[in-house]
Amino acid sequence: MSVAPNAEGYADVVARIARAAQGAGRDPRDVTLVAVSKQQPWDAIAPVLAAGQKVFGENRVQEAEARWAGKADGLTLHLIGPLQTNKAKEAVAFFDVIESLDREKLARVLAEEVQKQGRSPRIYVQVNTGEEPQKAGITPSDADAFIAACRTSFGLQPEGLMCIPPAEEPPGPHFALLRTIAERNGLSKLSMGMSGDFETAIRFGATSVRVGSAVFGART
Repeated sequence: MSVAPNAEGYADVVARIARAAQGAGRDPRDVTLVAVSKQQPWDAIAPVLAAGQKVFGENRVQEAEARWAGKADGLTLHLIGPLQTNKAKEAVAFFDVIESLDREKLARVLAEEVQKQGRSPRIYVQVNTGEEPQKAGITPSDADAFIAACRTSFGLQPEGLMCIPPAEEPPGPHFALLRTIAERNGLSKLSMGMSGDFETAIRFGATSVRVGSAVFGART
């Protein structure tokens, strides 16, 4: 895999984020690009890293540990995939942001690990805006109560929400729903938008977008 296409893809995504933000009357600096490095070989990641990208997203704890151990100084690593409770200890120790909190059992275990380790990753609650049975995430109707339980029962302070809209539906209404839930719960961060819809997400208020293939190219 050549270096140049990855660097060019990264530059193109950065420029598109800036244009989308400006078009929405927002400061591009208020939108963080989370470059989704899951399953990517290091020779695909290296040119993006060299170009200045500092925030990366991973789906699995062990894969991320193998990829980034000894290389993560100065970077911010997001766990964006589903988290099993038996991996919570490693996730709290390794990641700066955990975006996929979606059930009380996991909230309890994360809270316990935060206390034990004295390390507190930033937390997002994942909302299943399409209520798809195959996807993780709390349902929209349960989101308010779950966020309140995170705060009062478990001592966690989520800073934002994350969603993955159904692939076959227009993403805008899902992004609007996520923003509404965040606003009424006093949450300032919205992780929404991927390679195919991140510009739409920015128009709806995304503060971070999770972009993989548009940065790195399609995985082979």
